[in-house]
Amino acid sequence: MSESRIHCAALGAKIMTADEAAALIPSGVNVGMSGFTGSGYPKAVPAALARRIEAENARGQRFRVGVWTGASTAPELDGALAKVDGIEMRLPYQSDPVCRERINAGEMEYIDIHLSHVAQFVWFGFLGKLDVAVVEVAGILPDGRLIPSSSVGNNKTWLEQADKIILEVNSWQNPRLEGMHDIYYGTQLPPYRKPIPLVGAADRIGEPYLRCDPDKVIAVVETRSPDRNSAFSAPDENSRRIAGHILEFLQHEVKKGRLPANLLPLQSGVGNIANAVMAGLNEGPFENLSAYTEVLQDGMLEMIKSGKLAHASATAFSLSNGALAELNADLDRYRERIVLRPQEISNHPEVIRRLGVIAMNGMIEADIYGNVNSTHVMGSKIMNGIGGSGDFARNAYLSIFMTPSQAKGGAISCIVPMVSHVDHTEHDVQVLVTEQGLADLRGLSPRQRAKVVIDNCAHPDFRPALRDYQQRALAQAPGRHTPHLLGEVFDWHLRALRGERM
Repeated sequence: MSESRIHCAALGAKIMTADEAAALIPSGVNVGMSGFTGSGYPKAVPAALARRIEAENARGQRFRVGVWTGASTAPELDGALAKVDGIEMRLPYQSDPVCRERINAGEMEYIDIHLSHVAQFVWFGFLGKLDVAVVEVAGILPDGRLIPSSSVGNNKTWLEQADKIILEVNSWQNPRLEGMHDIYYGTQLPPYRKPIPLVGAADRIGEPYLRCDPDKVIAVVETRSPDRNSAFSAPDENSRRIAGHILEFLQHEVKKGRLPANLLPLQSGVGNIANAVMAGLNEGPFENLSAYTEVLQDGMLEMIKSGKLAHASATAFSLSNGALAELNADLDRYRERIVLRPQEISNHPEVIRRLGVIAMNGMIEADIYGNVNSTHVMGSKIMNGIGGSGDFARNAYLSIFMTPSQAKGGAISCIVPMVSHVDHTEHDVQVLVTEQGLADLRGLSPRQRAKVVIDNCAHPDFRPALRDYQQRALAQAPGRHTPHLLGEVFDWHLRALRGERM
């Protein structure tokens, strides 16, 4: 272990092992854990808790806890606890395969919530009592304030609301992260809320440290463990074509005077397609860009390095090992261009709408009228969750959703007559993009949307079936505004499930 980063004597007296700390967490409690898309999550205590749960279960003592986080975490947290059947309720977002399997088997309860809602729901008391917080930090100052690590997420709320706190002080985290964060303590509950004084993506309105009541801290665990850094695939042809369509569209919007030459703040979801769009923007004509987003991925870091992106606001990093090395090699410079905020601010609808964010998010499928499914396969099997896509889509200046036009080697169309599950209604979706093209849905009625979506976004192999459905729905549906043949909608999805071509 390197030199201790715990400079507060009162908290230094509470140092113990992860197993000793995990022993202080009783069964049946709700635990708020740090972490957002594989960064800044506790590494040691969840694993120790999983070992304890496994031992308790072996003795016939059912031991489970509720797990609340910022977003997805990592196998050492979600996966470890799910493997031993230790999670009673999980929220608000997950991407772990073991969690997903248990949720879809009905063995774990899961609440999929807009990320901007989580902190306020806890403050409102909507989710029950938060008993314990387990939060990773990069260091502890002499006065007990905490240096946040590579994500902020809901940590501010966990520290304020939990009865008991366990801190993991991770010396793997770069100490030069200090000063990158902006923790805003001005939020209040209704009816005393005031506007958030943030008018630019680079604004700092808070303080660089997390506050913590030392009397609530029951354990401090020293660790030195890396974040889960996922590599991104090189952009494939479909991703490059999707990126190309979006760049062409943005250039058109600038030409029409609907966007300034340096666009508006960018938001990008997580994944290879989103990263490819950032790579396209880095090679494109736009300069002096800004980002107001949840997660800073490789593509945005590369844009900062190249000078294309002047500054970026997020709540967490999600970097490959190579990008992380780049960040650490020049962190002093990046710290001047990047600010990490609590997700109640990074995802706040008021701020998103004020800044005029351009939101770009992935989806599983879209239907011909513009409704989007971003969470469920075949209507009932959860993949990950809605995350922050709804926060941005509903409030963005431009709301863009993107996906390849087909899946499963061409067996399934990602453009369907009616989505099997709705996360984003047609009212919140302005632009759909696949490698086939882009559908600008603004100002179009449902029937007009259907034609544009089929013509521009559907794969040619599926266009005839979609056009046939649309024409027959127009003739046979009981209403002509958003015509559907409900029996055939279900049959479309069932045939896809069986692997039958349309």
